[in-house]
Amino acid sequence: MKLCFATNNRHKLEEVQAAVGGEILITSLEEEGIHEELPETQNTLEGNARQKARYVFEHYKIACFADDTGLEVDALGGEPGVYSARFAGPQRDSQDNSRLLLKKLSGESNRAAQFRTIIWLALQEGDWSFEGQLRGQILTEGRGNGGFGYDPLFMPEKSTQTLAEMTMDEKNMISHRARAVAKLAEFLRKR
Repeated sequence: MKLCFATNNRHKLEEVQAAVGGEILITSLEEEGIHEELPETQNTLEGNARQKARYVFEHYKIACFADDTGLEVDALGGEPGVYSARFAGPQRDSQDNSRLLLKKLSGESNRAAQFRTIIWLALQEGDWSFEGQLRGQILTEGRGNGGFGYDPLFMPEKSTQTLAEMTMDEKNMISHRARAVAKLAEFLRKR
C-alpha cells in the first residue's frame, strides 16, 4: 500500500517509514508533486492534522495522513502544545524554541511534560485519527545530537537518555509518533 504523509520533514519521514517497515510505502508531499504550503490554522493538534490530511485528499485525490505533534509541559498549562514549532516565533527555529522553554521553566521544580502526536488519516472511505503520547521530564540543559526539535531536552520516563541521545531504532520503540504510527499501521493491516 502507498500513502502520502503530508510533510516534507525528512526526520519525520524517516521515523515513520522505520516504524511501519516495508509493509507500506510512505511518500512525501514533494514526491507527490505537491509544493504548496499546507494550511495549518487550527488551535488544536487534532484540528491541524485533520486540516492538512483533508486538504491533500480533497485537492489531489491522494490517500493521505498528516500529523501534528506538540510538547505539552505541565507547569506551563500545556504550552507550547499546538504552537511547539513556532513557540519562539514564526521562524520555527528549534534552538530559539528550546531557549524560550528553558527560560519559562527557570526555577520551576515541576518539569513533567509529554509529547503528543495526532495522526489523521483521510481515505476514500472516511477519516480516522490515532494518538500517541510519551511522558517524561524537561531537563535544565540539552543532551545529545540526534533527533530534532525539543529532543535534547526531553528525557522519557524510565530512561536515562534524552530522545536526542537515542538511536533512531531506540527512539522508534518508545516515541509518541511511533505509538501513533503503530496504531495507524495496525488499522491499515486489518483493512
